[in-house]
Amino acid sequence: MSQTIITELQELLTTLDKHRKNGHTIVFTNGCFDILHRGHVTYLQAARELGDVLVVGVNTDASVKRLKGDSRPINHEDDRAFILQSLACVDYVIKFGEDTPYELLSHIKPDILVKGGDYKLEEVVGREFAQQVVLIDFVDGYSTTKTIREMKEIKK
Repeated sequence: MSQTIITELQELLTTLDKHRKNGHTIVFTNGCFDILHRGHVTYLQAARELGDVLVVGVNTDASVKRLKGDSRPINHEDDRAFILQSLACVDYVIKFGEDTPYELLSHIKPDILVKGGDYKLEEVVGREFAQQVVLIDFVDGYSTTKTIREMKEIKK
């Protein structure tokens, strides 16, 4: 299976329909993925193991700025999408500009929706569009916020 950044939702939906016709389980997760680190990769690998196809929704720059503040993102949305799609565990990457993937999920309707262990099941946005929601624990000691904080300390 080729790894692809898909820019149009309809293209992704057409592609996922083909996978479904072949009996593939579609897994979806999302995030900012601003500075990709071991915790992200471990999380994405675990998500991929839950099904046959992993779709990653990545927040656009404008969305990250609204969610994380004016100093973010560190990396441009095209760079973040490119890095994500280069991972063997990721099949498709699609950018979204809303603060949550609710609208995207209402169309994709994944078999499995994956979020990080810092969520409670009832807090997962779009859970009603998935057959199953799986929470995956984070890897201790890894966070983008922590990395940025450490980089600022080094700069001083």
